[in-house]
Amino acid sequence: MKAMVLAAGLGTRLRPLTNDRPKALVEVAGRPLLAIVLDRLRAAGVTETIVNAHHFAGMISDYIARNDFGMRVEVSLEETVLDTGGGLKQAAWFFLEDPDRLDQPFLVHNVDVISTIDLRALLAFHRSNQALATLAVQRRASARCLLFDSQGQLCGRRTGAEAADEIASSAAGPFHALAFSGVHALSPRIFDCMTEQAPFSIISAYLRLAARLETILAFEDDSAYWRDLGRPESVRQAAEEAERWLLRAKG
Repeated sequence: MKAMVLAAGLGTRLRPLTNDRPKALVEVAGRPLLAIVLDRLRAAGVTETIVNAHHFAGMISDYIARNDFGMRVEVSLEETVLDTGGGLKQAAWFFLEDPDRLDQPFLVHNVDVISTIDLRALLAFHRSNQALATLAVQRRASARCLLFDSQGQLCGRRTGAEAADEIASSAAGPFHALAFSGVHALSPRIFDCMTEQAPFSIISAYLRLAARLETILAFEDDSAYWRDLGRPESVRQAAEEAERWLLRAKG
């Protein structure tokens, strides 16, 4: 099974920790974020991963070359930041290189997210529903939420308390507002559907495809530990909470 780790961002919110390194190599509990995510993916059955890189890209390439992660790891270099959708689109070759595996879903995981979301269950849910994309979500407080109907189908997004909801389809409410966890399962046919030009957000592409009634579903896992490490204080909190996620993250 294959996966992609999104790691090309500038990490501006993490400064000064990212003044001399990419966010992928910021350490929590003594380990770089990239290593933590790759451990999680390997434990879920992933054998091949591609990591996109831009900010201090050479440091990421060198780190991967120096370490054995128990899987094949490739690097997708971005001359300019392509955003989440553009980065995935550039890496399409990695997921389409084997014509015998074009029906196998893959995982996408933000490098600055630590969680104990059940990745195997996410994939099983994705397969059983024959979805184009399945997004791990939680019922937690967030200024930015995705909106789903009663069947768990993506219908829109909410970008703040003052902004009007953006509805991506003609579906009638009520809608359930859920926070995206930065982890998703996708089918390779997503690449045939991505008509956007980089840079673009994968969420924007999902909303456009949801309006076309493509199956883009919520996978809710409220019991899992989750933390976005976008700020230095979040890194400190995750280090303090390591006992809650470190062992579970490998299972």
